[in-house]
Amino acid sequence: MKILRFIVSRLLQSVPVLLGVSIVTFLLMVNTPGDPIRLLVGVRASDETIAIIRDRYGLDDPILSQYFTYLGNLVQGDLGASLRFKVPVSELVAQFYPVTLFLVVYSIVLILPPVILLSVWSAKRPNGPADQIIRIVGVIGLAMPVFWVGLLFARFFGVTLGLFPVSGFGTTIPEHFLHLFLPSLTTAIWVVPILTRNLRSALLDEMNRDYVTAGMSKGLGAPQVFRTHVFPNSLLPTLNLFAVIVAYLLGGSVIVETVYAVPGMGKLMVDSILARDYFVVQGATLVFALTTIVVMLAVDILSALIDPRINT
Repeated sequence: MKILRFIVSRLLQSVPVLLGVSIVTFLLMVNTPGDPIRLLVGVRASDETIAIIRDRYGLDDPILSQYFTYLGNLVQGDLGASLRFKVPVSELVAQFYPVTLFLVVYSIVLILPPVILLSVWSAKRPNGPADQIIRIVGVIGLAMPVFWVGLLFARFFGVTLGLFPVSGFGTTIPEHFLHLFLPSLTTAIWVVPILTRNLRSALLDEMNRDYVTAGMSKGLGAPQVFRTHVFPNSLLPTLNLFAVIVAYLLGGSVIVETVYAVPGMGKLMVDSILARDYFVVQGATLVFALTTIVVMLAVDILSALIDPRINT
């Protein structure tokens, strides 16, 4: 029952978060310079045509009235209709969201193995040559902008060597993995140093605990103590940071998908912002926010299972 109350509490806390995201996004889009209807119909459209279309979408109503209309539609599961594509936003989300989700999961698959290997290797040999190299390479990875790394990879591995495609998503699962390898690798180069430094620090803290000395004095070998006690106890702080990183991966998909022309939610959002497609931007932002909340909730539950004191 405690875990159920914990989940319900987290879900209730997410309601004001989603409400705040909807308000901020709505106000930002409403106050963005430019007329979406003018962009939609072109410069040759008459004022009468523009007025009719604006009235159809309710863009001439007071801002407060527009927001409550939008909020009422959201409660009913209606994200609105795209001004540019002339289809419901939910259909665009169903089309583009799986691509971004595939990219994020693919990035996580590339991130986790090097993080664990480098962190353990570095923590077991603190301040040694390998540790110093790992830390220096990590700083370099953090210092390089994601979009710049993406352009370099696209130029070298895609155009010069021709090993990987530099745009699109493909039509089959093997093509999906091939098309998204460079975008995922670009993201991983930035994330791996952050998680490696965090996990290394947690491992070093746990290795200096009294229970490690006590376990070894009872005849337990160092590998067994590390495997059964040190490493599991070090995962909790890194797990919490990992949830934040996943949120950044969703936001970073906007940059990566734009650089590699990946047809995902990030690129859809950028194109919709340029086209002043209000409902698509608002819907995509809410989907990103909802995904972040779900990830945070999953990590909170996993953390509570690892350490039951969290949900007390």
